[in-house]
Amino acid sequence: MLKQRFKAEVLSGHKGCAVLLPFDPGEAWKAPAVQLFPGRRGHRVRGSVNGHAFEGAVVARSKKHFLLLDAAALYGARASVGDTVEVALELLR
Repeated sequence: MLKQRFKAEVLSGHKGCAVLLPFDPGEAWKAPAVQLFPGRRGHRVRGSVNGHAFEGAVVARSKKHFLLLDAAALYGARASVGDTVEVALELLR
């Protein structure tokens, strides 16, 4: 599976923190979005933020794709809103 690597700023949103992906996961991974939880489709992923391993989800909003970051991922990455982080992601099948 192709691992995507990029740097991005941690953003604050109305449902938590996230980073904007510089690619479309459906195109990059040749995989359609799946049901993540009621009312939300996206891609399940694993990877690292600043070297801290985690599993999470990428969701679409306003024709953009965001990696959702929970408090544990941010804590492990020693990152907070406004920080630029190094991200490595791959699709979790």
